[in-house]
Amino acid sequence: MEVLISVSDSISEAEVIDIYKANKWSSADKQKELLAALNNSHTLVTARVDGKLVGLGNAISDGYLVVYYPHMLVHPDYQGKSIGRKMMEAMQAIYGDFHQQMLTADANAVKFYQALGFKRAGKTEPMWIYNGKEH
Repeated sequence: MEVLISVSDSISEAEVIDIYKANKWSSADKQKELLAALNNSHTLVTARVDGKLVGLGNAISDGYLVVYYPHMLVHPDYQGKSIGRKMMEAMQAIYGDFHQQMLTADANAVKFYQALGFKRAGKTEPMWIYNGKEH
């Protein structure tokens, strides 16, 4: 299986909504806002197999010191095949030297991100005002 990772790909609403629904992320219910957010990210990384979108992630950044990774999804049929790792490696090629790289991970993803070098920053606590369910 050949996986094409890109940081210059274009995405369609249908394929994005498919992957968000497959992962049961509540942002799939805000289709217009989701597409606008992804398309206006500092960086959007995609993974495709035979042209099919199987993964995507985005970064919000000031372009110099700080980057936040709000979304990183791999379609459930393709999880466990190092696609998420390859997408984060593409992000690290851009942001690896930044002073702060931040994300919020749920229990299912903590070990994945720890394997990539992410860890809790001191005694920080994640805080948010969130008008959704799980994602």
